[in-house]
Amino acid sequence: MILTASSTIPGYHITDVKGLVKGNTIRARHVGKDIMAIFRTLVGGEIKEYTAMMAESREEALGRMISAAEELGANAITDIHFATSMVMSNTSEILVYGTAVVVVKA
Repeated sequence: MILTASSTIPGYHITDVKGLVKGNTIRARHVGKDIMAIFRTLVGGEIKEYTAMMAESREEALGRMISAAEELGANAITDIHFATSMVMSNTSEILVYGTAVVVVKA
């Protein structure tokens, strides 16, 4: 699967547009990670526990979007965008969306 944030893929020609595809996940913070994060805010620096959680969430959402594109018969996704939002206290949604397309070598 070819993935790009661009509308085009150099060296490829889009032969069919299958439509919008998306993937998402909603994650709740973990009390143990919150305790570590509180300590980290006291000394400064990256909150690695949350960085790892958000990276895992992005990968899960991306995998779901890819599965949706494969179900449509696409072999690439263009115009990929990520969005995040708070669903309720202590939870975040990661959403990724793009356009499922069929491409061939130019």
